Amino acid sequence: MSVQPKKENLRKAVKWISEVKKYEKPEATNQELVEQASMNFDLSPTDAEFLYRFLRGEVEVPEE
Repeated sequence: MSVQPKKENLRKAVKWISEVKKYEKPEATNQELVEQASMNFDLSPTDAEFLYRFLRGEVEVPEE
C-alpha cells in the first residue's frame, strides 16, 4: 500500500516544509515542521503521518 498526497493543502505543506528546512530554519525538527504545517494548512492526522514519512524518506511526492 502506498500513501500519496491527493489534497492540494498537503502538496503545499510538502513544498513549505522543503523550503523552510532548506532556507529558513534547517535546524527545525521534523515534529516542529509537521506541527506547524498541520496548523498552517489545516491537515488531518493522516496527512501529518504522510509528512513524517516524507521527511524520513519513506515516500515521495508524485509529480502532478
